[in-house]
Amino acid sequence: MKIGFIGLGNMARAIIGGMLKEGIVEVNDIIGSAKTQATMDRMAKEYDIGVTNDNREVASKADVLVLAVKPQFFEEVINEIKTVTKEDTLIISIAAGKSIAWIEEAFGKPVKLVRCMPNTPALVGEGCTGVCVNSKVSKEETEYSLKLMESFGRASIIPERLIDAVGAVSGSSPAFVFMFIEAMADAGVAAGMTRAQAYEFAAQAVCGSAKLMLESGKHPGELKDMVCSPGGTTIQGVRVLEEKGMRGAVMDALAACIEKTKKL
Repeated sequence: MKIGFIGLGNMARAIIGGMLKEGIVEVNDIIGSAKTQATMDRMAKEYDIGVTNDNREVASKADVLVLAVKPQFFEEVINEIKTVTKEDTLIISIAAGKSIAWIEEAFGKPVKLVRCMPNTPALVGEGCTGVCVNSKVSKEETEYSLKLMESFGRASIIPERLIDAVGAVSGSSPAFVFMFIEAMADAGVAAGMTRAQAYEFAAQAVCGSAKLMLESGKHPGELKDMVCSPGGTTIQGVRVLEEKGMRGAVMDALAACIEKTKKL
């Protein structure tokens, strides 16, 4: 089975790395296209995959075709490849804001379409991906798509009406988490820690907290209460965050991301 990638940016890199690591596909069964020679050279060197600057070549050869370009380039790319894409090719989109109906209309013919929303932690094998499919995709093809996405983290089938929310909660939120880590590290530096130490402690605290919640199955509020000893230091910090409106600010930020996605 030949898997083609149109676009070889960070998300394509994460998917390719995951597939090869899990042995889902052989390296000689992957072909990808990119605009720049530098990107093609980097991917060929890193993964030894076939590369080209011809999107039509990739589309015509692929049994599974991953559209990994930015949303603003989707119309141009689909217009370029739609006449050479095979009828039975499984098409996987990872673009925000481009619905299944929009992509189907752009191709102008029946297509097997999987819409995915991965996030940047996929680059280190800790991604979280929402997956939805159209009526042309079989149960076996759906399971195969999930297998591909699970090669670099967690993946779940969702109804398409929730994919913008998934894009915000797992796709945009890493930026907010990095801001949180940076802020905690700044506080550590202010208290006398070295910058490198502060980043390491803050990042590991976030990583460990997330892992504890996922593996314990406990509600985040319950885990928060476990840290807040009566009359202790943590509950004072919680009080300040509540006074500053942390929860509302986070909710408003994610709502803004969802609203922007709907306009793409």
